[in-house]
Amino acid sequence: MSGDVAVGLRRDAIGLREVLFQSVTAMAPAAAVAASIPSGAAFAGGSLPLAVLIALVACLFTASCVAELARELPAAGSVSTYAAQGLHPAVGFLVGWGYVFVEALVPPLLLLQLGFTTADTLHLEWSSYPADLWWPWALAGAVIIAATGYFGVRASARFGTVLGIFEVLVFLVFAVWLIGKADGDNTLSVFGTSHTAEGYQGVSGVFAGSVYTVLAFAGFEAAAPLAEETRDPRRTMHRAVLGAALGIGLFYVVTTYAMTVYFGPDRFATFGASGEASWEGVARASFGLFWVLVFLAVVNSTIANANACATVSTRTAFALARIHVLPRLFATLHPKHRSPVAGIAVQSVVAVGAVLGLGLGYDPVTAFLLLATVIVTVVIGVYIVVNLACAGYFLRRRRELLKPVRQLLLPLLGIAAFVPALLTAAGLPVFGFVTELTAPVSYAGPIVGVWMAAGVVVLLVLMRRHPGRIAETARVHLDDPSPTGLSQNGAARP
Repeated sequence: MSGDVAVGLRRDAIGLREVLFQSVTAMAPAAAVAASIPSGAAFAGGSLPLAVLIALVACLFTASCVAELARELPAAGSVSTYAAQGLHPAVGFLVGWGYVFVEALVPPLLLLQLGFTTADTLHLEWSSYPADLWWPWALAGAVIIAATGYFGVRASARFGTVLGIFEVLVFLVFAVWLIGKADGDNTLSVFGTSHTAEGYQGVSGVFAGSVYTVLAFAGFEAAAPLAEETRDPRRTMHRAVLGAALGIGLFYVVTTYAMTVYFGPDRFATFGASGEASWEGVARASFGLFWVLVFLAVVNSTIANANACATVSTRTAFALARIHVLPRLFATLHPKHRSPVAGIAVQSVVAVGAVLGLGLGYDPVTAFLLLATVIVTVVIGVYIVVNLACAGYFLRRRRELLKPVRQLLLPLLGIAAFVPALLTAAGLPVFGFVTELTAPVSYAGPIVGVWMAAGVVVLLVLMRRHPGRIAETARVHLDDPSPTGLSQNGAARP
């Protein structure tokens, strides 16, 4: 690449459709419907559709804040830039430090799910296939993700769009089919509190179910790091973030309603992510080969989610590297595709290392749970900080644009919605329905603590030696007079 010049991410490379599906696939709708949302059934039972609806409203509070900031601050640094502008550059650095870490762990998380889901299904169909031969499928997924990222944002975004459309259509068609089969059993009572699980009657069961369901919405902000590669980013980012949260939220409500009325509201507390009482189990028992499409949609969802989050991690790392708070290596761009190739290479190594190291060291399901706990804990913490940043930004910097309901009340409601989810994800038994984490999943807290403590050390060193670099976390490069703000080697100008 020495003979070529790459001076920034490719401008105007993608539009609303691709950016919208960046957030959609980061939410992993098919995997969430099949595996994540059913975890709330143990509490909400047949009232799970109401719990999902409440979770949708709660998540829209934070999605609105992200959308407001994405419109004002279109930057690859996304949540890091928002926190730096709305609160303090030091907070912005720590948010970016944590966000890069967990977004880099999402691809191995999904590759593990790809591996054990595929291996289990093949073993179920052909007993001669070893159930523990999961890792070749995970490695194949890693190669696909690395290749799409290497060929640039257009390739990865269009790939994600195709995958996202497929998984959403499969589950929507299945949902319509279930509603039709339910016939006279269709009822709006599932949007009340009369079908909650035993021991969690009434509002308490719905609340517990909604807390677990909230976790299925994580990822709606994933469009924001593509701001510098998007046409009309201020308008497009705002529409993509809100559109993804609202659209997929309604998708969750429809699909959950469909399965609840078909399966039976009063026995829905036994519904889960696997076995006969699951999406795949129902499809196998009642709809013949349709289960294959459900299986493919879930597998598709893992690849699409891994692809979207690899894009997020590499763009956020690029944004922090060009201002020299991460190694400059991460700001290296491919001369033709303008993709952050060094970041993609590191991301691929991390993914393969985590998949094989944790998956073979423990087992793929345990490794999945450990990574999921680390990721969700940090991501929800980031959402809480972004809500604060929204209020801070419009109070401190854009008072003339301040809308008290949208930029003060909604952030507070967003924080209120995510604090219970944070405590639940971390396994802190503040509520009676929270289960304490056991080893090795309980290691998630110390892992997050060590990483963030390391971030504090790096922050203190940078503030002492290069304080200007921390201030640069608040910089919006699209507002620079130069089209890129980068030198010819892809790093920030000193």
